[in-house]
Amino acid sequence: MVTTFIGVRHHSPACARLVAGTIAVLRPAYVLVEGPADMNDRIGELLLGHELPVAVFSSYRDDERHCASWAPFCAYSPEWVALQEGHRAGATVRFIDLPAWDPALGQRENRYADVEQRYAEVVDRLCTEFAVDNVDALWDHLFEIPPDDGIAERLAAYFDLLRGETPASEGDVRREAYMARWIRAAAADAGDRPVVVVTGGFHRPALIRLTDGGVTPVPPLDADEGGASPGVSVGAGDGNAGRSVVPAPRAGADESGASPEEPVGAEGADADKGATRFGVPVPREGADGGGASVGGVGGDTGWPEVPVLPEGAVGGSFLVPYSFRRLDSFDGYQSGMPSPEYYQQLWDGGPRQAADHLAGAVVGRLRERKQRASTADLIAARASAAGLALVRGHQYPGRTDILDGLAGALVHDALDEPLPWATRGRLRAGTHPVVVEMVAALSGTRVGRLHPSTPLPPLVHHADVELEREGFGVDGTVTVALTEDDGLRRSRLLHRLRVLRIPGFERRRGPRTGVDPVLEEQWDVTVHEHRLVALIEAGAYGATLDEAAAAVLAERIRGADVAGLADALFDAALCGTVRLSDQVLHDLGAAVGTAGDLGDLGRLLAVVLTLWRHDRLLGTAGSVPLGTVIAAAHQRALWLAEGVRGSASPADPARIAAVVAVRDTTVHAGPRLALDRDAALAVMRRVAEDRESPPDLRGAAFGFCWSVDTTDPEEQGSGWEDPVRAVRGAAAPGTAGDWLAGLFAVAREEVLHAPRVLDVLDDLISGMGEAEFLIALPALRQAFTYFPPRERETVAGHLLARRGLGGSPRSLLRRRSTDPAFVAAALELEARVDAALTREGLLT
Repeated sequence: MVTTFIGVRHHSPACARLVAGTIAVLRPAYVLVEGPADMNDRIGELLLGHELPVAVFSSYRDDERHCASWAPFCAYSPEWVALQEGHRAGATVRFIDLPAWDPALGQRENRYADVEQRYAEVVDRLCTEFAVDNVDALWDHLFEIPPDDGIAERLAAYFDLLRGETPASEGDVRREAYMARWIRAAAADAGDRPVVVVTGGFHRPALIRLTDGGVTPVPPLDADEGGASPGVSVGAGDGNAGRSVVPAPRAGADESGASPEEPVGAEGADADKGATRFGVPVPREGADGGGASVGGVGGDTGWPEVPVLPEGAVGGSFLVPYSFRRLDSFDGYQSGMPSPEYYQQLWDGGPRQAADHLAGAVVGRLRERKQRASTADLIAARASAAGLALVRGHQYPGRTDILDGLAGALVHDALDEPLPWATRGRLRAGTHPVVVEMVAALSGTRVGRLHPSTPLPPLVHHADVELEREGFGVDGTVTVALTEDDGLRRSRLLHRLRVLRIPGFERRRGPRTGVDPVLEEQWDVTVHEHRLVALIEAGAYGATLDEAAAAVLAERIRGADVAGLADALFDAALCGTVRLSDQVLHDLGAAVGTAGDLGDLGRLLAVVLTLWRHDRLLGTAGSVPLGTVIAAAHQRALWLAEGVRGSASPADPARIAAVVAVRDTTVHAGPRLALDRDAALAVMRRVAEDRESPPDLRGAAFGFCWSVDTTDPEEQGSGWEDPVRAVRGAAAPGTAGDWLAGLFAVAREEVLHAPRVLDVLDDLISGMGEAEFLIALPALRQAFTYFPPRERETVAGHLLARRGLGGSPRSLLRRRSTDPAFVAAALELEARVDAALTREGLLT
């Protein structure tokens, strides 16, 4: 039997043509492909007739680890071509790699990612030798642009050089050992029929060694550089003249003396000479052909078992629609083959068509966006690209030739960032807008579509049913009332979709914290094109929306910091999926005990207090474990508040909100949880009197004492708690607004019911000079935002009555066309000008 190894670069049209031609000529018994072996019983799903690109999405989750990965396929992916052509040739097609969840693949999100990090030094030397910028330009120069003559040998030499003596990682050693077992088993079962193996080029040398131990190189052949092969032509077009799968030898060129009518390798050819059929090496036992062909199998020849998920783990694989945007390495996908639309055109019609399409697509995109791109620019770009191709030794302009030509013709400014095709990875901030559009044009807009018969995870069907039942199947704005059973059910559905990051569900209005007095939500619902993809991927977390959302939230809670815990718990409350395991409670206690930021801890305390207090909405009222967390957070927050320093610090809303949370905890949970109210008051009194504390924190601390301390004023002792006196003491223009922000946030109701305090505020603000008022205005505006509109109207009514004026208080609250800060600044400037003119005797 003969095994032919084809090492490929993922998403390479040149490799895909070689794979297709080899399978068509050899018609093997088995086609073995690098891919997840646990998909073998479902390979039929890949043959349903999808619109490409698509991907196999795999997920895994247990108590210790969660991972997700994608194996993307487009029309020119060698693995995809191997599956399709192998099936068409009647071969048994199998994936032979470990499942995506296996630890051997680590946290790799993309199975078909390049591994050039392992051989960066070799790549750098090759790039220097061939005077190209990076591995992408090197690959195009060596394989995508030249004719396909001898491509199997060139690929073998390239990957052998890259692998060299580079030690493989432990994960790769396991993967290669596993793949080798599949190869040996298939070779043993195939008898005299060939076996074709298609894997990443990095693995090819090791697999040859593991399955045989020796390789005889293919003798070089003189190929006809101009004639088209009579064999299978994949992706042929005008630009593919002379680019058959692998060109056939010239008449008379073969040393066997075969005639032009008799294909070399047919019966009667010299078996001792290297032979080809339709330009594809015809392997013979013991010879290397089509990359490498080896005889013998050696070692264990039994079929390997497919690993199963460990006990307690959840995972699986499903096909998902994919897109060229996700495939493009410039958008963060480090597969090594950028610009998928360009390579699609290269696959469809050859390098000439790809070059013409690329230049036209870039100019068309620029014109659509009203950017300058004339016909003369296009002509200049194509002429420049042709010149660059000639200088670089390319028969046709390649991707970088066209891009460099376009950049020279269309970009007339100095560039702040290097051209992205000279590097790898995401576009950098500051990239020239024309260059951004050029990259986008090469990326393309193709989005895959699954065949209607494709199996989908249960979550997709559950979501479809729920969305249809609630009437969310069309675009629109949705308002839900949280006080009604129907509204609460619909809100939870929408929040579960949001937590699962399903696109098309965006909340515009609703409660942002556990203490918001907001009982209504407004959502924008749209039927997003990527909804199906997101639902399939979210299906890894559970079969229903509530189950999947709970799993996502549990993952977020695990190991989160204080701020992350607060957000996750509040989302859990909104989703109606609050399930506080022992581990979650342990994480909460640990986070509270180590919290170092008062604002973050206050946020967590507010959320946990809400969970503990409100049974109807959240279902966790009176929880004893939560009560323990609340008591610990209350004590920790008081300790942190007393340590905050910064007498000139501006108001910090998170810090102020933390004092509000401590106040609410003292008032609403103090008696039941036996919190020490007197100790809390003592701390807040010290903070309120401490001139080294920030003004907003001192104001909030005073508000805490005012709202919590119900002791008769005559029994309080010092008398500093008199609100009028306290407000007068905080009247400095630079800090008054910040101090009042803390006061209003914590003791808003007390201020509204204390006319003398409002009178003092009126006198203090009215008595400020224009310069002082300008200094105080921004902070004052922030302070008064703590009053809702109706309460601001109450304050305005008090001010009108104090002046003996009639009219509606609401008229004072109408938004002015001119910003008050701008008016104040203008008045202050006029005063300074008047003073200067008067000083110089120019104004009397």
